[in-house]
Amino acid sequence: MAIRVVRLGSPRAPGEGLRLGTVRRPPRGVPKSQFAARDFYDVWLPELAPSEALVRQARGAADARAWRAFTARYRAEMKRPEAEHLLGLVSALSLRVELAVGCYCADEERCHRSVLRALLAEHGALLA
Repeated sequence: MAIRVVRLGSPRAPGEGLRLGTVRRPPRGVPKSQFAARDFYDVWLPELAPSEALVRQARGAADARAWRAFTARYRAEMKRPEAEHLLGLVSALSLRVELAVGCYCADEERCHRSVLRALLAEHGALLA
């Protein structure tokens, strides 16, 4: 059992399990009934996504300094009680079931999911 960190909309890997969308907004132009069938997500958890303001900041994070600032602010947002509870839940579930968490970004290194991967590990998640 483990958590995979994936790009939403990419083909599912065999045995990937339940896919969790950690994005602020659902995919554009896709009917809700098609989210899972089109490999976006099975369950939407926007509480684990950066705030709208922070998403805008991340899009403009062209250099390492700006990316570090984004990372610090996202980590601060993930210290909110509701986010902490979800991080703990997803981490605990990773010890019993196959899960995937993801975002739409093409480059994981410049996406909140790289930070989310670290946060999940810090909460005791088993990562693939």
